[in-house]
Amino acid sequence: DLRAIPWVFSWSQSRVMLPGWFGFGSAVQGEDPAELRAMAETWPFFRTVVQNMEMVMAKADMAIARRYAGLVPDAALAERIYDAIRAEWNRTVAAVLSITGQDALLGGQPELDRLIRQRMPYVEPLNHVQIELIRRRRSGDDDPRVSNGILLAINGVAAGLRNSG
Repeated sequence: DLRAIPWVFSWSQSRVMLPGWFGFGSAVQGEDPAELRAMAETWPFFRTVVQNMEMVMAKADMAIARRYAGLVPDAALAERIYDAIRAEWNRTVAAVLSITGQDALLGGQPELDRLIRQRMPYVEPLNHVQIELIRRRRSGDDDPRVSNGILLAINGVAAGLRNSG
C-alpha cells in the first residue's frame, strides 16, 4: 500500500528528483544518438519527455542529495545507493545533452533556466537547515522548535521547487 505521493515528495525534498529522470540514461545507452535527436525533433511526445526531464533535473542537486544520504545510519549502504544514483545521473545528463545538442541542461529554454536559478539561492539554505534539523530530531532532540523548523523547511523547499510531488 505504499503510495507514490510521499515517495516522490521525499525524493524532491532531498533534491534528487529521482522519479523524473532515473533510468533514462540506461534506457537509451547504446542507442543511435542521431536517431534519438531525430525523435526529439519530430516526435512531440518524446521532445516533451526530454524537456520535462531537463526541468526536473535542473532542480536537482547531487551535492545536496549527498548530504541527505549522510542522514542514513548505515554509511556503507548510503554510499552504495548514492553512487548508483549518481552514476545514473551522469548517464542521464549525458544522454539528454546528446539528444538536445546543448552544453547544459535547459540550454534551449533560457527563460525557464533563469527562473529556476533565481529560486535556488532561497531553496538551498532551506535544504541545509532541514538536514541539520532532521539530524537533531533523530538524535533525540524533542524541542518543538526543531519539529516546527523541519515542517517550515519542508514547506519552503516544496514551494521553491514548485513541483515537489
